[in-house]
Amino acid sequence: MSAPLYQLQGVEKTYNGRTVLQIDDLSVCPGEILALVGPSGVGKSTLLRLLNFLEPPSKGTITFRGQQFTAQQAVPLAERRRVTTVFQRPFLLNRSVRANVAYGLRLRRNHNSAQQITDVLERVGLQDLAQQKARTLSGGEAQRVALARAMILQPDVLLLDEPTANLDPYNVGLIEDIVRQMNQTRQMTMVLVTHNVFQAKRLAHRVTLLLNGRVVETAPTETFFNNPRDPRTAAFVRGDMVY
Repeated sequence: MSAPLYQLQGVEKTYNGRTVLQIDDLSVCPGEILALVGPSGVGKSTLLRLLNFLEPPSKGTITFRGQQFTAQQAVPLAERRRVTTVFQRPFLLNRSVRANVAYGLRLRRNHNSAQQITDVLERVGLQDLAQQKARTLSGGEAQRVALARAMILQPDVLLLDEPTANLDPYNVGLIEDIVRQMNQTRQMTMVLVTHNVFQAKRLAHRVTLLLNGRVVETAPTETFFNNPRDPRTAAFVRGDMVY
C-alpha cells in the first residue's frame, strides 16, 4: 500500500482560545475521493483550510507528500501550489469566462495556454460561453467555471467545499460527472465536504464523520453506510440528529 498523501497527527486548531478542531489521526490516500460529512459547524471547512495550507495548525503535525509541517514551519509555495480549493460560492472576476479560467495560469506566468483553456472549457461544457461575462452566469455555470479554473492548474489535490449546494439536480449531475472524471482520468486526490450523504455515497471511496471537531469514524463508503462501527455514525446515516 502506498504511503498517505496527507497524514494528520495530534492536530488542533484554536481561535481566540476556543478549540474548534481536534484530529488525533487522519489520513488521505493518493488518488482517492474522501468525503467529510457531519452537521454544520463541526469543523469540516476548518479542516479544508488546514489541508490547503491557508492556515497552520495550532498544534500537531500535518505530513504532506512525506514532509512534516507544524505551526512553526511555513509550507513552501511549491507545495501549496499542489493543492487547489473550489468553494461553495466561488469568487469570479468581472471578466469573461475564458479570462477567469486563465487567471491562475497568468499568475504562474504560463502564457502559452490557449489550447489548454479551450480544452478545459470543453470538458466542463462551457465552450459556447467562453466570451460571456462570468458574473452573468447561473449558479451551476459559475461553479463549472470554478472547477475549470482549478482543473487547468493540474493540482495533485482538489478540495471541494460544498461544490453543489443550492444547485438544481441537472447541474449537480454535471458537476459530479466532472469530479468523477477528473479523479478517474488524472488520479487526482480529492477531499469533498458535503451535507448531501447521497453525494458522498455516489462519489467517495471513503467517508469521514466529524462531530464537535473530532473524527468519529472513517471507513470505506460501503462500510460507512451499511455497517458502521460507531453508533453515532449509524444514527447519522439513519438521518437522526447527532451533535
